[in-house]
Amino acid sequence: MAIEVFWGSGSPFAWRVLLALEFKKLPYVSHLLQFSKQEHKSPQMLALNPRGRVPVLKDGDYVCFESLAILYYLDLKYPRPRMFGGTPEEAGTIMRVICEYQAYIEPHVTRIARAVFSEKADLAADEITEAMHILGREARTIEGRLSKTDWIVGDAYSAADMVLFPGVQLLKRALEKPRAQQLSSRFMPMEVNYPALGRWLARVAAQPGYERTYPPHWRES
Repeated sequence: MAIEVFWGSGSPFAWRVLLALEFKKLPYVSHLLQFSKQEHKSPQMLALNPRGRVPVLKDGDYVCFESLAILYYLDLKYPRPRMFGGTPEEAGTIMRVICEYQAYIEPHVTRIARAVFSEKADLAADEITEAMHILGREARTIEGRLSKTDWIVGDAYSAADMVLFPGVQLLKRALEKPRAQQLSSRFMPMEVNYPALGRWLARVAAQPGYERTYPPHWRES
């Protein structure tokens, strides 16, 4: 039976799973759920994931949710090509970078994106300013890393790239909104202020199958 993946457009967590499936060249059945209709909270979805969140991956009788768990499962179940490196050292480094991203960067990306897209939040609030300062510092660290190598970890596209890429794209999309102009001055255009990061974004977007992963509602707006 083909792999099934249940996802929502614009979810960075779902996007990383789609990137992984395309990287592995695995055939899959795509179930795009509408957040506006609460389809991720339907009885069918709650039977797969009681938390009512996406992504959810179904591989035969096995169901897996939480995006990082899905990536780890796919790499063990379908080990070629590898997403978590070819050695324990590479795997440890990739996982460390992912953990650092989730702990120190992702919460601030989420805070800023929600504030911008809500269109009601005060973008001059102290917590937003602080989040932007933190992201600026982290972006400089990533820029330094990418100025020496093509990928986030080592010399190959890996799970680290798949995890970070959707978050960076979400931040970029938020900062491109007219109401975020005051926030975006240090970042945008990203390709100018962070050229190595911009080149990395282009490299990920050039991966085979990338167009199938791109959030469809982003094309419409």
